[in-house]
Amino acid sequence: MNRLFVLGTGHAGVTKCYNTCFALANENNEYLLVDAGGGNGILAALEKVGIDLTEIHHVFVSHKHSDHLLGIVWIIRMIASSMLSGQYHDNLKIYCHEELINNIITLVESTLDKKLTDIIGNRIILVPVTDGQVKNLIGQNFTFFDIHSTKVKQFGFTVKLSDGKVLTFLGDEPFNQLCKRYVLNSDWLLCEAFCLYDGREKFKPYEKHHSTVKDACELAAHLNAKNLVLWHTEDTNITHRKELYTAEGKKYYCGNLYVPDDLNVITL
Repeated sequence: MNRLFVLGTGHAGVTKCYNTCFALANENNEYLLVDAGGGNGILAALEKVGIDLTEIHHVFVSHKHSDHLLGIVWIIRMIASSMLSGQYHDNLKIYCHEELINNIITLVESTLDKKLTDIIGNRIILVPVTDGQVKNLIGQNFTFFDIHSTKVKQFGFTVKLSDGKVLTFLGDEPFNQLCKRYVLNSDWLLCEAFCLYDGREKFKPYEKHHSTVKDACELAAHLNAKNLVLWHTEDTNITHRKELYTAEGKKYYCGNLYVPDDLNVITL
């Protein structure tokens, strides 16, 4: 695995960027899509970074919040249609915790035609994952873990990349000490940062169970992360978000700090 495609970087209420979601790719151009944002903007994002839906055979959904889940309807709709027309080969596997399977089934059955939903369980397979479970996806072993969310059940994952480095996705809530064994000493840490620390009174991140840039960077330093990616942010000053977040983050974290824009590609 050598590339991270940033498909969206915003929180649920953004209008100037897409909701946070991303894809991981290996050297053979096999892709894992992680979440899909809140709508059909996922289709445009994938098109703009050059990922064809027929190349996606693995999807991970972290939790049921609308800005992470609703885009899955569009992924299933388009891939199921491609399956029926003979343009999509092999199967699609969607990984998530067991409670989320029912949410996805209910959502697609409420919004898609029966000819499309009939494919679920046949060629579109919903695969439950449990805390600490290891699954091989796109040639790498992913360890899924419960992030112990204070809102809804949510999972993250850690994976050893092909070069031996470790990448950890924390989901979109603050780190819980119960996950330390999965997160400590990660080479890449993917972490939410709702707003700048100075903006905490305006954006109320703590009331929403989120972090500030300061919090995320102090966490990365404490956990000895070599590279830190910050996203799931507000978008009120998106033109200067990168420089503002980087300036604050560097006060608390001395590793490599990334504040990507939508459609950026990061070499891992």
